[in-house]
Amino acid sequence: MIGKLRGMVDEVDDDHLILDVGGVGYLVHASSRTLGRLPGRSEAVALMIETVVREDAILLYGFHETAERDWFRLLNTVQGVGARHALAILSVLPPDQLAQAVAAQDKQSVARANGVGPKLAGRITAELKDKAGTIALGPTASGESPAADTGGEGPAVSNLGEVSEDAVSALTNLGYRRTEAFTAVAAASRRLGRDAGLQTLITEGLKELSQ
Repeated sequence: MIGKLRGMVDEVDDDHLILDVGGVGYLVHASSRTLGRLPGRSEAVALMIETVVREDAILLYGFHETAERDWFRLLNTVQGVGARHALAILSVLPPDQLAQAVAAQDKQSVARANGVGPKLAGRITAELKDKAGTIALGPTASGESPAADTGGEGPAVSNLGEVSEDAVSALTNLGYRRTEAFTAVAAASRRLGRDAGLQTLITEGLKELSQ
């Protein structure tokens, strides 16, 4: 099984690239996010590879980040989700945002992916809620930390307490997306401690959202 490829970018298409490794061109499927971060043609790149063996084909999927590869694997454990769905989701939600969406049960964000309807998005967020926190940002295929893309901050994924959940609901009722509200309340809760009251969390959550 192929776990990593290092070679020269030969061609980039909408959903895949051709990676020239020692004169052999490998067709590697990837998310639009990964494809958008590739260097120019004939320049070197290293990608982590997930090999999927089917009866009629051996398919390669490439990733810059360990977290994106791990989410690809995790998404494929959900009934009805295939590799194409997983890449579509990772194209609209990078790993940290996907983790937040799953933790917040924000199926609307997941449903933004091409080919993913509300029903499937709901199944994804429901089935993966307890598993989202198991994926941490790891090294990229080149050995660099993907935290550089987020200013050095990894995703903050946790299950909120009842008061915090009420604060999230209150902010959602004010028109904020659930993922945004979840992130703001989680940040406020970490700063204030778990004993913070509902009104305080709402107020501090609004401050987080206004930054």
